[in-house]
Amino acid sequence: MCGITGWIDWETDLRAQRRTVLAMTGTLACRGPDADGVWLSRHAALGHRRLAVIDLDGGAQPLPDRAADPDSTDGSDVGGAVLAYNGELYNHRELRRELEAHGHRFRSRSDTEVVLRAHLQWGSAAPESFNGIYAYALWDARREELLLVRDHLGIKPLYLHAHRTGVLFGSEPKAVLANPLFRAELDAEGIAELFALSAAPSAGHGVFRGLREVRPGHLVTVGRHGVRENRYWHLESRPHTDDETVTRERVRALLADTVERQLLSDVPLCTLLSGGVDSSAITALAALARERAGQGKVASFSVDFPGSADRAPDAWRTSADAPFVQAAAEHIGTRHTSVLVPDDDLLDARDAVLRARDRPGWGEMDASLHLLFREVRRHSTVALSGEVADEVFGGYPYFHDQRALAADTFPWLHGRTTPAALLRPEVAAEVRPDEYTAAAYRSSLAEVPLLAGESAADRRIREVSYLALTRWLPPLLDRVDRVSMSVGLEVRVPFADHRLVEYLWNVPWRLKAPGGRAKGLLRDAVRDLLPPQVTDRPKSGYPSTPAVRYTEVLADRARELLADPGAPVFDLVDRDTVRRLLAEGKPLPSPRTAPNPVGGLDHLVQVDEWLRAYRVGLT
Repeated sequence: MCGITGWIDWETDLRAQRRTVLAMTGTLACRGPDADGVWLSRHAALGHRRLAVIDLDGGAQPLPDRAADPDSTDGSDVGGAVLAYNGELYNHRELRRELEAHGHRFRSRSDTEVVLRAHLQWGSAAPESFNGIYAYALWDARREELLLVRDHLGIKPLYLHAHRTGVLFGSEPKAVLANPLFRAELDAEGIAELFALSAAPSAGHGVFRGLREVRPGHLVTVGRHGVRENRYWHLESRPHTDDETVTRERVRALLADTVERQLLSDVPLCTLLSGGVDSSAITALAALARERAGQGKVASFSVDFPGSADRAPDAWRTSADAPFVQAAAEHIGTRHTSVLVPDDDLLDARDAVLRARDRPGWGEMDASLHLLFREVRRHSTVALSGEVADEVFGGYPYFHDQRALAADTFPWLHGRTTPAALLRPEVAAEVRPDEYTAAAYRSSLAEVPLLAGESAADRRIREVSYLALTRWLPPLLDRVDRVSMSVGLEVRVPFADHRLVEYLWNVPWRLKAPGGRAKGLLRDAVRDLLPPQVTDRPKSGYPSTPAVRYTEVLADRARELLADPGAPVFDLVDRDTVRRLLAEGKPLPSPRTAPNPVGGLDHLVQVDEWLRAYRVGLT
């Protein structure tokens, strides 16, 4: 896995801008600690940082089409295509054989070269053949066009800023921010995203003014006449004709094939094991695949906190992970490590996760994830995760709450107060957070590919499933990618395989949740692999720490902000409202949907830290 960045400019000779391109590339060093490269030409510059996973000795980037331009090393205005690629192509071996049959000759074992030659063979239709996680930039020197491509579900990030004479792009906003053509500014839309839609931001919005994401399953073409965007993958609604048994067998077969494909690695690999059915199923299937291949036991990792076993359960966090992790690890036979995260370590990690995410995130939940990934990285370069199962199988509470389903808004916002309630009156009047949220909801619903003849209940589940996949899921994937890559760890997500997503999209709710059992289809498909207490464990969200010291330190920082007349967060937030809530001992509105009394406080402090650290201007 890697980091990419670049600059297209029709009026500037970029061969004289090496220093700036190196600065942009350097911001992504954590994503690619193994190697770096820059390619410059008159109107295009590409930068790359590499985390070597496949073909450790080959795969250097940016990768030019040397067959068309054999003399190009670091840039030329002659020649063919040049690729800067961040990703893993799980079907690259099959595609390599197909391309060889078309006459292509390969100089490496890397999937990067497969992506390049696929484009030479099939043009912009190439991504339709890909199975994997990727975000990449392809410069076509002959056509003077740049292609920016992102994988089906948006597992790998890619940001874009169109300026007067071209574009800037990067795997993370920090790469774009390193170019003097882009300034860190926040407008009314960005404020609405941070305060009203922080749990599930609008698709494609980059928070900073003028910054957007390439949307999942999309291809962006940049030429002299402007920027255009095309969608190469989307969900299609059709009747599901498989019965219960065939559906269960098909899900199991797709999962097994996906996990086996994603075990491909030339570096150490492990799994993330929380003790839920999602991560346990991935771990068990990985263990079976390794056993068939004559390989050793799977290494697995989990996170825990001092005092977590004594914490009372709630609607989101139904039980402590540790007993279920132990049961799964023993049953599957993994080499397991539990990573214990103390309070002080969480505090120390705050700045690291802010820099990793380039925006306010989820506070201590990000910090604990960072510390888990940092420890995993000491042993492995690649980890398989159980993320995305709840979106594709309908496991979240809002799928099963009739009031949330009936709400005329995003179901996860039903009954919640967002941080937008803290905005200063004049800021709220300009941002109009309620109207902004309502408009985002309506535009999201308008995208849903409906199926004629469905009942009202099935139609609503389809709508909510679409919202979960296209609005709720992207920030979760972004969080995992940004925090993991900040320590040079590649996290793979088998449940996000687009073949599985396509299949499950049309499986009716009565088969996904038989008898009303949340994720019953998944549980039944892997029941033979796991102990019963793990298979039937109710949904339990990612753990938030019961850290007392963390909360006390945040409260102290909030009081310091209230006493600071120049605190930038109060250019947005109403100081008196915050002071009153703290004096009454009430929690501040949180950006998270999971119940967490410190979430709102964390968000307030982190917004202030972000505004200062990134010198964000308000427009």
